[in-house]
Amino acid sequence: MAKLKLNSLKKRKNKLADPKYQVEYLSNGIFKNGELPLFQHKIKSSGFTDFKPKPLEIFQINLGYMCNQVCTHCHVDAGPDRKEIMTKETMQLCLDVIEKSGAHTLDLTGGAPEMNPNFRWFVSEASKKGVKDFIVRSNLTIIRANKKYYDLPEFFKQHHVHVVSSMPHWTRGKTDRQRGEGVFNLSIEALKSLNDVGYGMPDSDLKLDLVYNPSGAFMPANQSDLEKDFKKALFEDFGIHFHNLMAITNLPISRFLDFLIASDNYEDYMTTLVESYNPLAVENVMCRNTLSVSWDGWLYDCDFNQMLELKVDGKSKHLKDFDLNSLQNRNIKVSQHCYGCTAGAGSSCQGTTT
Repeated sequence: MAKLKLNSLKKRKNKLADPKYQVEYLSNGIFKNGELPLFQHKIKSSGFTDFKPKPLEIFQINLGYMCNQVCTHCHVDAGPDRKEIMTKETMQLCLDVIEKSGAHTLDLTGGAPEMNPNFRWFVSEASKKGVKDFIVRSNLTIIRANKKYYDLPEFFKQHHVHVVSSMPHWTRGKTDRQRGEGVFNLSIEALKSLNDVGYGMPDSDLKLDLVYNPSGAFMPANQSDLEKDFKKALFEDFGIHFHNLMAITNLPISRFLDFLIASDNYEDYMTTLVESYNPLAVENVMCRNTLSVSWDGWLYDCDFNQMLELKVDGKSKHLKDFDLNSLQNRNIKVSQHCYGCTAGAGSSCQGTTT
């Protein structure tokens, strides 16, 4: 298992572990004094007088905040000390709602979703629903962290899971600095084991995609160029194949917000995001076609709003009260972190939006 560099904000009792404090912080300072415009004002000035969802396409479920890694940028503040985990009862509620949702993509995330004790049962049951694209977001190292996870590539193949894997860089130094000592080597081993069963291979329908996000206070480079560089380096150095690379901008929440403040980069980073605002990116941000479900069954516009505990607007706030018509007519909740998804080429859990 990768050696851990730090504890979660929650365990450290850092003020930023409180979602309400984060939202307040993001609304004060340079935004409160008018140096930078609030996001709600910015989107209105660019033509979005009503910010409502499009037809639902992606049902994203967070199976818990427990993780075998403690990454410096993590917006979930995940780690081994996080005990929030989705119960089998809540999983059943998810199964009951999946078909009602009308979504064509089911997206399982965490933490490390594989660490949920009922993960395999849930994947097996959810795969019977016949969704078009069934995603599991893996940090890769979990596949090699313990012998009980070694067969995950075969399990994924059995259920034709689309594996989306975190990979900060094709070099050991940059990867380990962001995710912990030893992460790079374990990730390479995991990618090889996925390739061995057919994942990511040319012409294979076993989809293996990688996710890149910057290690510092800057926006990602061009996604297409990054993909070429990743493919070249990983194949030449390790013989590894994968299909697509998704470049995601780090949002100023949780541990990345803590990093920005501690390194005195917060104001500069927020200024960069605001100045890079792209109204075209707003059209396809993930909150427009995605519904996020927390480990305890609450509904959110996106995974980032979930971490800030900004529940969906309207009466249908929990799986128990799921009402698609109500949800489709809601107003999407926004705050200043939303600049991260609308800067440059845009950013979502599926990569760039433009």
